[in-house]
Amino acid sequence: MKKVMILGAGLMQKPAILAAKHLGFEAVVVDANPAAVSVPLADSFYPIDLKDKEALLKLALELGKDGENGLAGVFTAGTDFSANVAYVANHFGFPCHDYEACLNASDKVRMRGCFSRAGVPSPAFREIEKSQIGDISKDADCGKIEFPKVVKPCDNMGGRGCRLVRNQGEFLPAVTNAVSASRSSRAIFEDYMEGREFSIDSIVYNGTLTITGFADRHIFYPPYFIEMGHSLPSLADTIVKNELIATFALGIQALGLTCGVAKADIKYTKDGPMIGEIAARLSGGYMSGWTFPYSSGMNLTEEAMKIAVGKEPDYLLANRRSIPWQPHPSVRGKAQPFELYEIKSNLVSAERAWLSIPGKIAQIYGLDEVRDIYGVRDVLPRAKVGDTVSFPRNNVEKCGNIIAVALSGEKAYSSAHEAVSSITLRLEPNNPETDKFLSGGTEEDESGFPPSAFVLSPNQKEITLGTGGTIGENKSALSCIPETIEPFVDSIEDWNHCTLRKTLEKFDKICPTHKELDGKKFWHAALRGGIQELLYLVDSE
Repeated sequence: MKKVMILGAGLMQKPAILAAKHLGFEAVVVDANPAAVSVPLADSFYPIDLKDKEALLKLALELGKDGENGLAGVFTAGTDFSANVAYVANHFGFPCHDYEACLNASDKVRMRGCFSRAGVPSPAFREIEKSQIGDISKDADCGKIEFPKVVKPCDNMGGRGCRLVRNQGEFLPAVTNAVSASRSSRAIFEDYMEGREFSIDSIVYNGTLTITGFADRHIFYPPYFIEMGHSLPSLADTIVKNELIATFALGIQALGLTCGVAKADIKYTKDGPMIGEIAARLSGGYMSGWTFPYSSGMNLTEEAMKIAVGKEPDYLLANRRSIPWQPHPSVRGKAQPFELYEIKSNLVSAERAWLSIPGKIAQIYGLDEVRDIYGVRDVLPRAKVGDTVSFPRNNVEKCGNIIAVALSGEKAYSSAHEAVSSITLRLEPNNPETDKFLSGGTEEDESGFPPSAFVLSPNQKEITLGTGGTIGENKSALSCIPETIEPFVDSIEDWNHCTLRKTLEKFDKICPTHKELDGKKFWHAALRGGIQELLYLVDSE
């Protein structure tokens, strides 16, 4: 049995490990963390830091000595180490993107430079090294920089260190954080792109580009960019979709990616498509390994792995359909770099996340029950009892994800929202971080963050200011809704798609017995932190 070396043993690499086994290979898994969740699935495991390309090559050379049972290929998905995959694969002559092209797709400064030279739409940018922070901060203080801008590490993923810089007061802490989140202590500072955001997965093979997933991304909570889910297929109209794909194709060409996978985060702005980034790997965030296979019936990871081990991606080739080259006017004069195809999605997949306010988890309700909701395929908790949680500043700090699948978008979305809204994290009482959140405390450089659970209009805020009274001992909160709040109890939702009415229903079910409660504190807690703050209020009395 030949071997496939898989970089990463987290949940995002589970589909790759299973794909290797299904294709008849031994899954040799490498990760710095021997306790990573997918280690038990490996046929063999080696604790190696994925940043150490020489150690990875050394292991590959040892595996390659095993004659007919030697190494067949190298693979990763959902990690930031596609360049190290290429470094090893190129040494063996395995089918793969070139190492330098993968570096272009891993380092955001190199990436932006490739796009700029090729005339591919992407934001204007500048690189910031750690030693330059002070000087550039002075430029911001002197008004030489126009805001808003976006700052992000040059070489990280998951939104770590990435944020919107809305004014000069936010500049220094934002850039300092981005540089500290970078493996090379560098950040990129670029213009902010206003527009709808999309994720695209693809396979580049023999001069063709096949779109293997085109999703709407749902991004919230400035100054951070928290993806609360994605929906696949996208609701973008055909013209917009084709223009985005054409720009993506030009970006792939500019980076030099020729054999393997490529994924994009891309926006449609007032000036047309503009690329956020292109990576030489399959997407994380449950898209390539979960939502796209559910919606299309194609095991994307398996088809990509076939290429990596020198096999033909036969399912992909047999089921893809041709799509036209329809570029936006901004790139219309450029030659078509690939023949374009796509794999159609016949079902709708909806991935949605759930969040928590700051604190420490004492109990979790609803995880088992939501598995029975029609259309729910996966319940994927990230946070467990005893974990310290916070309102997320990046995409690895969310508390869990739901994936629902249905024939229609309406049903898939509603099932996912119902599931997320039915999960409740109860926090330990008397926690300073939870108290700070309830009081509305924010950091100086994070105005308006974290937001309240229920976002009210100015008129609604004025109406609720006078809310008071009491909620009697053991009395149902639902029966005590003030007249001032009643008009919007069903029309506003919190971060987890829970209406105010459902929040009160949850409270009555979880806390049928309680002391007499001060009405003003109770309704403030409900609006500020939803069910979590109501339970915290009672538990902290």
